[in-house]
Amino acid sequence: MNKIVRIVLIIIGLVAAVLWFSMPDGDDPNAINSTPLNLMFWIMYLLLAIAVIFSLFFGLKKLFSNPASLKKTLFALAGLAVIVAISYGLSSDNAAVVSAMADRGVETTESTVKTIGMGLNVFFILTAIAVALMVIPGLKKMFTGR
Repeated sequence: MNKIVRIVLIIIGLVAAVLWFSMPDGDDPNAINSTPLNLMFWIMYLLLAIAVIFSLFFGLKKLFSNPASLKKTLFALAGLAVIVAISYGLSSDNAAVVSAMADRGVETTESTVKTIGMGLNVFFILTAIAVALMVIPGLKKMFTGR
């Protein structure tokens, strides 16, 4: 199996090298429609899909093989859901923002403003948690001497 994977990777690398050297100049206005460029994108999409599929497969396989890690994962997902719910509750559907965006020519709704506010709140809460989890052990070690 390992030999087959290496051979496939060598073939993909050779095809990509040939496509790289046959790409048109950047000054060419029709460069975006070139076949080598499109084939390079298809190779990239194929390799990305393979990486995502294998990552998900082996990650989920390892997750479901150990009940303790599954329990930890479910607790983490529940915690994230709680943070998202709190963030959604804290965000406002500010009508003034909607009208200000409309004055600038950006069509938006109150729901969109509330969702963006929720995303920002989630980011800030998770950042605060990450900073606390880095700082608290350091302070604890500094004051206890361990």
